[in-house]
Amino acid sequence: MGMTAERADTLHGLVEEQARRAPAAVAVRCGERELTYGELDERANGLAALLAERGLAPGGRAAVALGRGTEVYVALLAVLKAGAAYVPLEPSAPDALLRHVLADAAPHVVVTEEAHRVRLADAGGAQPVCVDTAARAGAPFVPPPVGPDDLACVFYTSGSTGLPTGALVEHRNLLAAHEGWREVYGLTAADRILQTASLEFDVFTADWVRALCTGATLVVAPYNLTLDRTADVALLPELVAAERITVLELNVRTARRLTALLAGTVGTRAGDTRAGGALPGVRLLTVGAEKWYLDEQLGLQRLLGEDTRVLNVYGLAEATVDSTYFDAQGTAAADGAERVSLVGRPFPGTRVYVLGPNGTPVPRGRLGEIAVAGGGLTRGYLNRPVETARRFVRADFDPDGRVLLTGDLGVLRADGVLEFTARAEAVVGPLGPQRATTVLAQVRAAARAEAALRGHRAVREAAVVEVVPAPGKRLLVGYAVIAPGADPADADPADGTGGAGGTDGWSLSQYLRAQLDGRSVPAAVVPVSELPRTRAGKLDRAALPLPAPPEHTAPARPGAAGSRTTGSRKAGARTAGSRKGGGKAGGGGGSAGSAGPASCFAVAVVVLGAFFAAVTADVFFPGARDLSAVPSGYHFGFELLYRCEDLSFGAGTAFLFFGLPAVLRQGRPVRLSLLTYLSVVWLLASWWPQDNLYRLTSATDWPRETAMVLVFNIPLMLAAVVVVTFLLSRPRTPAKR
Repeated sequence: MGMTAERADTLHGLVEEQARRAPAAVAVRCGERELTYGELDERANGLAALLAERGLAPGGRAAVALGRGTEVYVALLAVLKAGAAYVPLEPSAPDALLRHVLADAAPHVVVTEEAHRVRLADAGGAQPVCVDTAARAGAPFVPPPVGPDDLACVFYTSGSTGLPTGALVEHRNLLAAHEGWREVYGLTAADRILQTASLEFDVFTADWVRALCTGATLVVAPYNLTLDRTADVALLPELVAAERITVLELNVRTARRLTALLAGTVGTRAGDTRAGGALPGVRLLTVGAEKWYLDEQLGLQRLLGEDTRVLNVYGLAEATVDSTYFDAQGTAAADGAERVSLVGRPFPGTRVYVLGPNGTPVPRGRLGEIAVAGGGLTRGYLNRPVETARRFVRADFDPDGRVLLTGDLGVLRADGVLEFTARAEAVVGPLGPQRATTVLAQVRAAARAEAALRGHRAVREAAVVEVVPAPGKRLLVGYAVIAPGADPADADPADGTGGAGGTDGWSLSQYLRAQLDGRSVPAAVVPVSELPRTRAGKLDRAALPLPAPPEHTAPARPGAAGSRTTGSRKAGARTAGSRKGGGKAGGGGGSAGSAGPASCFAVAVVVLGAFFAAVTADVFFPGARDLSAVPSGYHFGFELLYRCEDLSFGAGTAFLFFGLPAVLRQGRPVRLSLLTYLSVVWLLASWWPQDNLYRLTSATDWPRETAMVLVFNIPLMLAAVVVVTFLLSRPRTPAKR
C-alpha cells in the first residue's frame, strides 16, 4: 500500500509506512516485552484518539513522562499522530527541573503512568493521562492534517551552563537528520539499535528515529547508562551479544569506561591493548556529547577491530542532534593524537562554517566559532525570542541565509576536517550577549593546557577552565584525574620538570610549565578522584573545587620528595566539596601567587629599558637634559624626573612583552582588553620621548607644539579613558545555580 504525500512528509508517516510494509516485524523490544510495527501503530492510534478527546489539539504540546519500556514509544507516536509536539520529560528528574520544564513548555496534557501521576501533578498544572489506567477512546481516531513544517518535539537542552531551554524541532528537521543518518550509518531494516539514553535527552529521540523510521528493531537497555551512575558497564558486552545489537551510541564518559573495560584494566588510558574483548556483531558505534580526543577514538577502534566503525559525532539539539562525524576506521595513529579532537565532516544536508569576530568565515586553519546550517536547523527557542535572535542569525554566505552560532570554537583544517577546540562557556562561564569569539585567547590557552595535562602519563582525564575564586578575580585552573596505581613519587626525567614528576598539584603544575614553555600556564592544578558531571554526563564546571592558595601547596624544598608529598597531602585534605561549599584543593603552579621566571624576566626588561633610555637620551634628544642653565639647587628634582622617565619607559617596554596575559585574565571583553593593554604601554613608555621633545621645542614653535599635542597629549588622554573604562567594566562571572 502506498503512502500519501502528506504522510511521507511527517515523522510518524515513516513509521506508518514500516507498519504497512512489515506489520509482524519487531519494532521495540525491552527485556521480554516486544511490540511489532503493527501493534505499535495500532496502539498509537488508540492513544492519539484518547489524547484528542482529552483536549490535545493539532499544534498543541504534550509532555511525555514514562519510564523505560515499550509504552513510551507508543506515547511519542500518539502525540505526533494527534498533530501535536511532544516534550520528553524524565519522570525521575529532580523536582526543580520538572517544574521548570512544565512551566516553560506549558503542555496541554502530561502522558505518564499512575506511579508518577501525583508527583507530576504537583510539579505542573497540566492534565495527566495515565497510559496504564486510562480508558479507551470513545470514537475511532481521525488523523488531523500534519505537515513537515509542523512542530514535532521540544528538546530541552542539558542546561550545563544554566537553566534548560526548549529547542523547537519540526518534522522536516528530524526527517533531514534521518536521511543523513541513513546514508552515513548505512541503516537498514536488518539493524538492531540499542537505546541506552534517558528520555529527556535528544539522543533518545535520535535512537528511535533511526530505528523506527528505517524498519529496524529498537532494543531498550534495561538500565540507563546516562543517569544511573551505578549501572555496570561490564554488562554492556553481554547485552550486546544477547540482543544481537548492530548499532549503538554512547556518551564520552561511558565510552571511556567501555574502553577501560575492553582494555582489561579499568581506569587505564585509552589505547592500552594489553588485554580485552569486543562487542560482537556491532558494526557501528558512535560517541558524542563531549570532547573526545583522537587518541581515545583510535584506542577504542583498535579494541573493537576493523569490523566496527567508531565515529566521533558532534552536534547540538538546536541543529537536530548530529551535524558532523569523524570515522576512525583506516586512520593511523599520529603524533599529537592526544591533543586534538576531530569531529570530521558534515552529515548530508548539513553545512558547517568557522566564523571570525565579524561573523564571516575565516580562512582554513584559523580558530573561530563553529556555525551550523542546513535542514536540521530548528525554529529557535520556546519563549526566548532574544536568545533565538542571538543564536540563529542571518548569513549571506549560506544558501539558506541562516546559521546557528553554536558557542563552540574550532578549526576547519586544510583537508576540510573540523577540529573541535572547546565549548566557550564550558571554559569561561556564561557569556551572556557576547559572542564566543570574544574569548578566543582564553579558550585557546585552556585547550592547549588541557591537552598538555592529559599528556602526563599518570593522568587519566583532565579539564582546564577559568574559575572565580573571588569577585573580579579569574584564574585558569587545571583538574586532573590520576590513573589508579600511579606512583605519586614516580618522576620522568624526560618531561622537562627536573625530576618533579609526581602526581600532586604542585608537581603537575611544574610539568605543565615545562610543557607549555611558560605560555598561559594554569595558576594551579587540582588532582581529583573524578570530574563532576551534570545529569547529561558532561563536565559540571560549577561543581569543580577551587584551588588552595599557592603557599599551601608548593613544597618548602622543591628538590625534596618528602616536601612535595606533604604539600600533596595538605591539598588532598581539602578536595572534598564543591564551589558552593567553599571546597578548595590542589597545587599552585606559582604563576598566580609566587615569583617565577616570567617575573624575573619582566624586572630585567624594566632595568634594561631604563638603562637604554638613560644612555641614549643624549643621542636621540641632544641637549634635552642639559642642566647648565638650571640653578644647582634644583638639579636634584630634574635628575629625579629623568630617572622616573627612564624607569617608566622600561616599565612600558616590559608591559609590552609580558602584560597582555595579565590583562586578558581579568575577564573583560577581548577588544577592550587589547585596547587597555596598548593604552598602558603608551601611558608608561611615552613620557620619555614626550618630555625630552618638549624640552627641545620652543614655546612659540606652533607647528611643532601642535604636532606634539596630537601625537602625545590627546592619545594619553584617550589611553586614560580606556583604562578607566576597563577598570569600571564588570568581568564575566559564572551564573549562580
